[in-house]
Amino acid sequence: MNWQTLIDEPAVIAAAVLALGIVVGYLVGRLNKELLSASGVPDAVEGTPFERTAQSIGTSSVEIVARLSSWFIYGIAVLTAIHIAQLLDTEAFWIRVVEFIPQVFIAVLVLIFGFIVADKAELAVSEYLRGVKLPEVSIIPKVVKYSVLYVAFLIALGQIGVYVAPLLILLAVYAVGIVIVGAVVFKDFLISSAAGIYLLLNQPYGIGDQIRIGEQSGIVQEVDLFVTKIESDSEEYIIPNRKVFEDELVRLRD
Repeated sequence: MNWQTLIDEPAVIAAAVLALGIVVGYLVGRLNKELLSASGVPDAVEGTPFERTAQSIGTSSVEIVARLSSWFIYGIAVLTAIHIAQLLDTEAFWIRVVEFIPQVFIAVLVLIFGFIVADKAELAVSEYLRGVKLPEVSIIPKVVKYSVLYVAFLIALGQIGVYVAPLLILLAVYAVGIVIVGAVVFKDFLISSAAGIYLLLNQPYGIGDQIRIGEQSGIVQEVDLFVTKIESDSEEYIIPNRKVFEDELVRLRD
């Protein structure tokens, strides 16, 4: 077999196209990253939900865009190589490709939307729990964030036709695990919130009342779902609502 015959082999041409695509994809990704950085995109997206989420997983918006451009070219090179090598039925293959591209586009949009929603959910939960003085509470926003990301990941995989039943089972196991672990770790948190609901509904004391809970006494400044804040002279006591029931509650009268 001479060199001309070897070069004309579809498999050789396909391998050359694939190699060229890898090189071009890598160079395009590097070029896009440099251009985006030079144009000030990192500063423009700093602090946005997507950028915060990207940084939390060890990357950045610019890096993601650069990699997507590289992966797009890699994908085109792989598809072209498969076509040249005639590994699949050509007509059926391209019909499937045409059907698959919109699915991939929707899957990417789902992932991007998932990142944004996950970041917003983390911020909202963090803000809601900001006044809760329990160390275990700090992990709740992260649990919410990664739970949203996992669901978005499942939806994206389902969109491109991946069999996600095992991942759904894993999600169910994860949810049950969160409930069990949460019930153990956040026992005090749950008790305080249940006590807070009772206090808010029945209002045994209100803002401005002078009370004593255990050894702390003062004027009630705030009552929320988790804690009661009372003030005495220059000191403020933040008391978990569960202690209202565990310790003696006395409403003082002038």
